[in-house]
Amino acid sequence: MLYGLAVILGFLVAGEAASDFLHLPLPGTVSGMVLLLIWCLIRKGADERTAQAATGLLRYLGLFFLPAGAGVMELSGLLRQEGVAMVAVLVVSTLVTLLVTALMLVWLLKRHPAHKDETP
Repeated sequence: MLYGLAVILGFLVAGEAASDFLHLPLPGTVSGMVLLLIWCLIRKGADERTAQAATGLLRYLGLFFLPAGAGVMELSGLLRQEGVAMVAVLVVSTLVTLLVTALMLVWLLKRHPAHKDETP
């Protein structure tokens, strides 16, 4: 478990460093996740210990949303002013995410050997 957490935190630090050093327009946490994804793709899967640590963290994922909920309550005046725009952005971004995910799934299924004969 400790090894898996060290790997995850290592990629977090590497992502933060890459974003700062390369002046990337995305947060270091996202850069770290991309680096971790690349590492898993190169290794053809996640290490068992890293997967176990990630599963342990995902069990408590709901706790990570508490600060966001408190922020929404604290900024209720701004939410009243910009609420419609925020909802519109959330709806559009969700639809784009669903579309990209569906297209990626179709593309990956076409490349998978077990599904070569079937057309989705």
